[in-house]
Amino acid sequence: MSARVRKSLTLRLISSLDRKSWAALGTFLALTLVAVPLLHLALPPDSAFHVSTYAITLLGKIMCYAIVAVAMDLIWGYGGILSLGHGLFFALGGYAFGMYLMRQIGRDGSYQSDLPDFMVFLDWKKLPWYWSGSDHLWWVALLVVVVPAVVAFIFGYFAFRSRIKGVYFSIITQALTYAAMLLFFRNETGFGGNNGFTDFKRVLGYSITSPQTRLVLFGLTALVLALTLVFARWLVGSKFGRVLTAIRDAESRVMFIGYNPLWYKLFVWTLSAVLCGIAGALYVPQVGIINPSEMSTANSIEIAIWVAVGGRGTLIGPIVGAFAVNLAKSWFTVSFPEYWLFFLGLLFIVVTLLLPQGLVGLWRKLTNRGAP
Repeated sequence: MSARVRKSLTLRLISSLDRKSWAALGTFLALTLVAVPLLHLALPPDSAFHVSTYAITLLGKIMCYAIVAVAMDLIWGYGGILSLGHGLFFALGGYAFGMYLMRQIGRDGSYQSDLPDFMVFLDWKKLPWYWSGSDHLWWVALLVVVVPAVVAFIFGYFAFRSRIKGVYFSIITQALTYAAMLLFFRNETGFGGNNGFTDFKRVLGYSITSPQTRLVLFGLTALVLALTLVFARWLVGSKFGRVLTAIRDAESRVMFIGYNPLWYKLFVWTLSAVLCGIAGALYVPQVGIINPSEMSTANSIEIAIWVAVGGRGTLIGPIVGAFAVNLAKSWFTVSFPEYWLFFLGLLFIVVTLLLPQGLVGLWRKLTNRGAP
């Protein structure tokens, strides 16, 4: 890439956000990269301003969910493609990185074997061929991107070429995710069965439970979320984004003027899957576990709810929705666990009927009313 092209691309990325947006993004990065680490490491646990390990893990997890929400907004808010199976791509990225974390355990497992504990328990004699190279970070990083991309590309190509859309597409994505979940539940697949991967020890040779490692993962997640938002804003503001939005609103007219919707849909669908895979890879070392339940249909439906609650077609709305819903979930599942699903269903109904543009749309209406 020439210097002129790089400069042009940089200028376009910078111009994709206004000054207020850049200021908000800078504030977010200052909080996550500077303030939170200082409040966690410099203050004693009994201080009122101390940020606990639990809070760092919770916020890091929600930021991973926010990346997934932005990925969903790209295809649903701007492409008109409602997926109820994005949990699959999230889990595939998580499993890919989980393989590396399992190999990093080495002989520190319960059975003191070079094989992961679950393989020893199931009487495996050697690693499956698809585990080859999983002890190298660069190879696993490649898998995190390539595996969701390949699965999404193959599925999307046949679905979009057949012009499957609307509720039929949503049902098929849900069926695909459910089938994958049943496959990963089987012990003979070599992914830990219903227990999945857990009991991680190290990442890049560093203890995965140390405060420094947790803060690095937390900061890395914040950076990826910020970059995802900036890139997504640039993409939807480009010519590609305008064509994609036109396909969402009137696909037949777009075809009539000479554009092929297949490749536009396929590109944004595959890109969305890759972003979910990256989010899954960041999620696993922070939470400490990955199992087939991440592919459950309920989880994929929740992703759509985050976007709807925040405001689809806004990019910032899905981030707001991911934080709002998951913070509420953390509180409800502790205080009133039996009522959480009722609250989630009620929230979705209220947003659908009364707030079709989500929380961001409500905020814009309130601020516009107060404007002179």
